[in-house]
Amino acid sequence: MEAYLQGCRAALQTTEAEEVFVPVLNIKRSELPLRGDNVFFLQKIHIPESLLIFRDEIDLHALHQAGQLTLILVDHHVLPKSDAALEEAVAEVLDHRPVEQKHCPPCHVSVELVGSCATLVTERILQGAPEILDRQTAALLHGTIILDCVNMDLKIGKATLKDNKYVEKLEALFPDLPKRNDIFDSLQKAKFDVSGLSTEQMLRKDQKTISRQGTKMAISAIYMDLEAFLQRSGLTADLHAFCQAHSYDVLVAMAIFFNTHNEPVRQLAVFCPHAVLRMTICGALERSHSPSLKLTPVPSTHPNLQAYLQGNTQVSRKKLLPLLQEALSEYFDSMKIPSGQPETVGLSREQVDKELDRAGNSLMPGLSQDEEEPPLPPTPMNSLVDECPLDQGLPKLSAEAIFEKCSQISLSRSTAASLSKK
Repeated sequence: MEAYLQGCRAALQTTEAEEVFVPVLNIKRSELPLRGDNVFFLQKIHIPESLLIFRDEIDLHALHQAGQLTLILVDHHVLPKSDAALEEAVAEVLDHRPVEQKHCPPCHVSVELVGSCATLVTERILQGAPEILDRQTAALLHGTIILDCVNMDLKIGKATLKDNKYVEKLEALFPDLPKRNDIFDSLQKAKFDVSGLSTEQMLRKDQKTISRQGTKMAISAIYMDLEAFLQRSGLTADLHAFCQAHSYDVLVAMAIFFNTHNEPVRQLAVFCPHAVLRMTICGALERSHSPSLKLTPVPSTHPNLQAYLQGNTQVSRKKLLPLLQEALSEYFDSMKIPSGQPETVGLSREQVDKELDRAGNSLMPGLSQDEEEPPLPPTPMNSLVDECPLDQGLPKLSAEAIFEKCSQISLSRSTAASLSKK
């Protein structure tokens, strides 16, 4: 839970000696439902949502201008350009990932490459103010460390010695804390639960963005069967509205789930109202050999949408991104666009009209927000990596990485079982 907080110490002074310490979740209140594990955990330990303060409910810039703001960044050390003016208010950083020297504020920076930033918070509390640690706070820290470190599994190698040390300390201080397996399983289940989310919320829950010459593409992970997703009421209108609201020309959705036999499944859907662009992207994915996606087209009644079953479940979105970037390059090369304006060579009159209309209405100059500046902290969805996580520093956290690792484990077990039978 702590992993989603930027600690904000707002010095709302009534006298020179008084300060008010305010923890601020660095997301909008409307985005809380996207953090299913957060919602579940808060309810479980009886912290009502009404007690939380979100980024859109406190004017940090006004407090800074009034000289009443000191910031402590927790599990985060890069401010987006929109918050550049707040850098001088940052007094400390507490993080567990490699520091980006070009973007890190010039202040006291405490960084240690452990599995969970909650471990560093626990250490600081126990060393500096152990009297403030009650059972409720201990439960938050304990559950967060266990979730971040994938239940302290030695085979996965996410947990460091320090992570294990402070989980054990919390359990010694509060023997009635939930069993590790129980809290991990419940939080993991809540993280992947998308029931009750709108189509837009599902698409935004775990989303990446790329752009090329002003054309923007969203790549979203959907944690459910694609067939069930395509049957959602009003889906076509929702997809159009989502793309229009965020100026996306293309939406690629990857469905990720396990079937009834506990086998990993990936499916793809490409939604794009512009036929030439959609066909270019689909063609590039279908022809890909490095890696091969082993795509099988799936019937769809939705216009402007092509769906596939992805036979190669080892190809994650991370591995898909280069293919999509190449597809965008292929599209612009075929259109011969040197400066953002499409040429009409080789196109029919109808195609020319469509492409000129698209260029005039939907192309946006410049890079996507993801490329232009570091975004606000994404949902930290604990990652599992093949190598030691400390070799290259802690990896970016994503729920999809968990799925990928579990897929590898499932496939390796199936192969081992087959060999043992032989």
